[in-house]
Amino acid sequence: MWLLAAIFSAVFAGLTAILAKCGIKNTDSDVATAVRTFVVLLVSWVMVFVADSTITDITAKSLLFLVLSGIATGASWICYFKALSLGDVNKVAPIDKSSTVLSVLLAIVLFQETEHLAVKLIGTAALAAGIFMMIQKKDSREVQKNSQWMIYAVLSAVFAALTSILAKIGITGVESNLGTAIRTGVVLIMAWGIVIGKGKLGQVKTIHKRELVYIILSGLATGASWLCYYYAIQNGVVSVVVPIDKLSIVVTVLFSYVVFKEKLSPKAFAGLCLMVAGTLAMAIWA
Repeated sequence: MWLLAAIFSAVFAGLTAILAKCGIKNTDSDVATAVRTFVVLLVSWVMVFVADSTITDITAKSLLFLVLSGIATGASWICYFKALSLGDVNKVAPIDKSSTVLSVLLAIVLFQETEHLAVKLIGTAALAAGIFMMIQKKDSREVQKNSQWMIYAVLSAVFAALTSILAKIGITGVESNLGTAIRTGVVLIMAWGIVIGKGKLGQVKTIHKRELVYIILSGLATGASWLCYYYAIQNGVVSVVVPIDKLSIVVTVLFSYVVFKEKLSPKAFAGLCLMVAGTLAMAIWA
């Protein structure tokens, strides 16, 4: 069941990036992130009430790590959607997915997930190679103009890796929907704090209706992805769940081609195939 949940997490996560990109064409990325987080919070707490969970079930240690995971998630989101606002989806996404490599290695070390270690290491190496191939170089003028997107994408990946590890520790013994809701509350505080701190609160009222719809849909997709992901994290193997979740890049690339006409070069396509092969190897044999 956790394997199926990981697959659904990947599908919804792939849709998230495309819907978010549609929603930040003219809307500030910080503002869009804050609105999306509010939608995710609503979805999370609805599921908590459906599951009849209570916050008294959480230990102080679990609560601490869930909060830390939420902080890491908030930082990752802020960097990711800033990168999306500056760069192409099919270039930002591969760098963001590089968090998989760090997550798998940390899971092996911290949680002793050493079963089928050779397969995991080979699969991780394939992922790393595929990511490198998908990061396409641009001409010097374009790089100088848009160099910031790569910095934000790398920071997004680092914080995303920390998110998975901290969440695994915090969600142990906690109902997954409740854990997701608590983490989302932390992200919400961070997101709106940044909007207010940067003096962007007034921009919320000026969001174009069409972009607002895409932002809300992106939030719904994110909420569905998170609920599936943290159920899989709680009940499955982190070093397998994380790579499967990162297969969302396939969905993202397909939709970026259809919606934004962003084409992959032969080298980038080969890199994508390598990433998929490495992930499938870990999912099937690890």
